[in-house]
Amino acid sequence: MSKLKAFLQPPITGKTKEVVVSDRFVDENGTIQPFVIQAISQEKNAELSENSKNEKIVDGIPMPMLDNGLYTKRLMLECVKEPDLNDSELCKYYGVIDPLEVLGRMLSIGEYQNLSAEIMGINGLKTKKEKLEEAKNS
Repeated sequence: MSKLKAFLQPPITGKTKEVVVSDRFVDENGTIQPFVIQAISQEKNAELSENSKNEKIVDGIPMPMLDNGLYTKRLMLECVKEPDLNDSELCKYYGVIDPLEVLGRMLSIGEYQNLSAEIMGINGLKTKKEKLEEAKNS
């Protein structure tokens, strides 16, 4: 019974964190505004992954392949709670119709990578940099 109890833990789904992605995003008082990100469930992750597959022909056979870029966009859209990337005013300002494209227009390369790393972290995933560090230390 005691071993089972160790596995009776609440899921991390719904856990939120404020992340300062850039000092460019300030309110009218000059206060830096953080992004608010939230962890998602494995079920939601599987759905995002499934919806991010494209069919590719491999040796004449159609094979579903994960589109990593599309998956990353969907994951980030799902996890970013503030600002609301689905807001029509935000989409209009950045000249996009699809909310999946907002962060690509809004953020610099470094800001995008930092936000992506934070989203990976809150969901218990390791970044490429962390994986490389582990490989070097093995």
